[in-house]
Amino acid sequence: MITSILNQQKNHPVQQQKLQKLADWLGQKLEAKTAPEPWSEVCIVLIDDDGITQTNREYFGKNRPTDVISFRYDPVPGEDDALSGDLIINVDRAVLEGTARGDADYELALYTAHGFDHLSGAEDDTPEKHKKMRATETAWLRKAKAEGLIDGLLG
Repeated sequence: MITSILNQQKNHPVQQQKLQKLADWLGQKLEAKTAPEPWSEVCIVLIDDDGITQTNREYFGKNRPTDVISFRYDPVPGEDDALSGDLIINVDRAVLEGTARGDADYELALYTAHGFDHLSGAEDDTPEKHKKMRATETAWLRKAKAEGLIDGLLG
């Protein structure tokens, strides 16, 4: 699977090479969780509060910022038989919430993991489903942190 990052926000410096390593690692977790379905690409778009509010309004009718929005695309008939997806990640929100919780790097990693978890088909529309998603993401991030993939994502 190819993971790519497009930084469309200018408010916070992001260490794209470090985020790329985390995205590649999370891509492996996604592939394992959704096997045998193949993946071709996941594109991560880093955006700010204004940008994600526009996306949230356009696609979901919600005129407010959020942390991450994911879009999963089924294979196009007659083309490569693989899934693809987009993650729209709000860096403004990651820095704001992460600073309040004591670790903005972890918050950005959490939004990224949450997006990959949604791409796997996981949903968080009930308390039970939310708890299950958070357990998956926490387990992923515990391993990612141990491998040095989280510290230094911002700055």
